[in-house]
Amino acid sequence: MADHTYQRTRRVWVYTPPGYDAAGGKSYNLIVFLDGDSYRDEIPAPEILDRLAAGGKIAPTVAVMVDTSRERLGDLANRSRFADFAAKELVPWIRAKWRVAHDPRRVTVAGFSAGGLGAAYLAYRHPELFGNVLSQSGAFWRGNEGTSEPGEWLTDQFRQAAPLPVRFYLEVGGEETSPVANGVVFIQAVRNFRDVLRAKGYAMRYAEVQGGRHEVAHWRAALAAGIEYLSQ
Repeated sequence: MADHTYQRTRRVWVYTPPGYDAAGGKSYNLIVFLDGDSYRDEIPAPEILDRLAAGGKIAPTVAVMVDTSRERLGDLANRSRFADFAAKELVPWIRAKWRVAHDPRRVTVAGFSAGGLGAAYLAYRHPELFGNVLSQSGAFWRGNEGTSEPGEWLTDQFRQAAPLPVRFYLEVGGEETSPVANGVVFIQAVRNFRDVLRAKGYAMRYAEVQGGRHEVAHWRAALAAGIEYLSQ
């Protein structure tokens, strides 16, 4: 698609469920995956969505996988520019081409690591578009606009703000115990974000994956549970 915010072409892959009806009156649930190339190939989200729908675990769902690999932290590290792109270009483009729900309660944004942070940031900036966040090993230790300081910036924004109409599925690997660039322990930053959401009364589910490391194999195994929870 043409990305006028970043003044370049951005790759986007779209999955439609078996039996997708482009002409009918039905609208489909929508999941927007950041780190789209990984969710398309390595994880892979389309196969997981097929399996969940075939088993009656979720309603048929359209998935849009957005490429954020070119300048990943320029997109996903609490970047207001990317939030503008998502709201002004990406979502309108999706709605114009596919029969997806406009109700934010039926729209999920998902990602891992910086993408897990980016998903929460998009919902913080635009809860009128994204009513569900699926964050896998979210990098909540980061500061604003790609910085490391002050750490845990987005957690502090949620702490200060009134609760938003957003549901969360947070998961992190139990082995993600290393300190990062600003000295924050990765898993503790996720726990701190969880604690703020709980204190604010957000609808949420939190999981620590036993033996899980900061790697694709962990996110592949953990994804289905998050999709199923947020599809209820």
